[in-house]
Amino acid sequence: MVYNLHMERIIFGPVPSRRFGKSLGINNVPYPKKCTYSCVYCQIGRTFDFRIEREEFYKPEEIEKQVDEVIESLNDKRIDYISFVPDGEPTLDINLGKSIDRLKKFGIKIAVITNSSLIWRKDVRDDLKKADTVSLKIDAVSEDIWKKIDRPHKDLNLNKILEGIRIFSSEFKGELFTETLFIKSINDREEEIEKIGEFLKEVKPSIAYIGYPTRPPAEKWVEIPEERKIDFAYIVFKDKKINVKVMEKKEEKFGYTGDLTKDILSIVSVHPMSRKEIEQFINENKGDVKIIGSLIERNEIEEVEYKSEKYYRRKF
Repeated sequence: MVYNLHMERIIFGPVPSRRFGKSLGINNVPYPKKCTYSCVYCQIGRTFDFRIEREEFYKPEEIEKQVDEVIESLNDKRIDYISFVPDGEPTLDINLGKSIDRLKKFGIKIAVITNSSLIWRKDVRDDLKKADTVSLKIDAVSEDIWKKIDRPHKDLNLNKILEGIRIFSSEFKGELFTETLFIKSINDREEEIEKIGEFLKEVKPSIAYIGYPTRPPAEKWVEIPEERKIDFAYIVFKDKKINVKVMEKKEEKFGYTGDLTKDILSIVSVHPMSRKEIEQFINENKGDVKIIGSLIERNEIEEVEYKSEKYYRRKF
């Protein structure tokens, strides 16, 4: 199925990214969320549409057109990256490689943030190779832990995924990042941290990011690990000669393209905003904060609380 471009804005931001600075996001897998995983910590919420087969969602020329329009509307504001970071898994889009080719004309670095689940497929690896930067998710290398934290589609195989990551890392000429999100009592045990470190040593990422949930997770029981566990992971990775960084939450400005309601819905589809962030965004763009209540009443966004702070995300 090819989705109608005009039903939903597929370009959002620029949004602040802990890895990519000011990132113009591409939601190339349409709302509601379609994914290969249902990660316990996902800030978008649970996956109800599980799938592993690739298909066409949007035409590459339609994505190119919207990117062009948004860049024009930003009046030369800085964009560090164009990033494929959709509601679900970006490599489910069979046109990913073609879209990347069309976007290269803008002269802006292109990144793909993937959960790595389909990287065992050669066509997926070939598409990802077209990007300047690829971020691979590696939350676990033990099958039982992988199933607990990432809750994969039943037909996925962890060994095939890990081998696909090895192959890709040996062939990719661009900048390779990895990201490991630690969750208390799941993947923060010392034995698993050591195993992840050994695997990352093979992969040799430019940067291995380690982090923890900073926005409301899919499951309320998800907890941040003790600080000493994050410190332990940092030391283990560092001892293995891995360039490691801890991701920290930052409060930054979101990009405005002229339609406040559409901008809010586009952003919170993939990037929940805190009360402070959404009010600041509305006020800076001469809007009325009553729009928050209106969107909640229309059942388009929902309010959730996390660490005593209110957040707003797209309601699926």
